Order: sequence, then structure tokens, then C-alpha cells
Amino acid sequence: MPERDVTVGQLLLAEYQTVKDEQKTRIGFRDNLLYVTLTVVAAVIAAAAQAKQSEMLLALPPVCVVLGWTYLVNDEKISAIGTYVRDDLGPRLVELTGGEALFAWEAAHRSDSRRRSRKVIQCVIDLLAFCVVPLAGLLVYWFAGQTSSGLFALSVAEALIVVGLGHQVLSYARPFNSPRPPTP
Repeated sequence: MPERDVTVGQLLLAEYQTVKDEQKTRIGFRDNLLYVTLTVVAAVIAAAAQAKQSEMLLALPPVCVVLGWTYLVNDEKISAIGTYVRDDLGPRLVELTGGEALFAWEAAHRSDSRRRSRKVIQCVIDLLAFCVVPLAGLLVYWFAGQTSSGLFALSVAEALIVVGLGHQVLSYARPFNSPRPPTP
């Protein structure tokens, strides 16, 4: 039987490195989305205030929804990678090597006694940044007295979309939902 150049274990370790690199990239991208959101929100509010045009605040919901959804999708993929390493890749490597549990950090950092409170606070921050701020902008627009029927209809649609994003943020929040079964 010919000798293999590459072992299954080497392939699994290469896969581990690849998914961890993807996770690291996604974490950086996700975290920067909050800063981008704050910058865009500040720019829109400043422009609306300077121009004294409350309808400019109608730009907040689409921007916050797009950035918020992108944030949420990346956050979910980051968690999915961790789950995959913990529940699939690590056990396959342990089986191959006959050794002890691998990648202990993947589970250890989840056992912190303050993890749940951090997750709750992060969920509140996500809701504030991506949902409460655009809804507040819509309220300012509605009460500014400069609404037209077309823009009012648009603003109602925007409010519904923002509420939908808020529902998604809560649905994906780890401290509030039950763990998902491992994906095949």
C-alpha cells in the first residue's frame, strides 16, 4: 500500500486553521461595523440638523438595517465556526489521535460566570445601535411636522423593517435562545 503524503489529521488541522482565519477576519469586520454605524448616524444627524431638514433622517433606517443585518450575519457565522470546531472538528481529531480533548479554549471561554451578562449587554447595544437609533430618527421626523404622505408611507415601511431587524437580533441572541442542534 503506498504511503500517503498527507494524513487525515493534517487535513483536519489545515481546515481548523482555515476556519479560525475566517473567524478572525469576520470578528474584525463585525466589530468595525459598530464604528461605521456610529459614524454614519452622526453624519446623518448632523446633516439633518444643519440643513433643518427632518426628512434626511429617513436615511437612518436603511443604513442601520443594512449594517445591522451584516453585523448579525457575521456574528452568527463567528458563532457557527466556534460550534463547528467544538462539536465536530475537535472530536474528529481526538478520535484520530486517541488523545484528550483538543481546542480547550473553544469551550473554556464560554464557561465564564459573566458571559451571560456580557451577551445580554451586547444584545442591548446591538438593539440600540441598529434599531433604537433609526426608530428615534423616525419619531423625530414624524413629530417635526414636515411630513408628506409619500414620505410618511415610506417611513412607516422603514419602521416595520427596523422592527423586523430587532426581532432578528433577539432571535439570534445566544442567552435567549436554546442551543441549535449541530449541523450535519
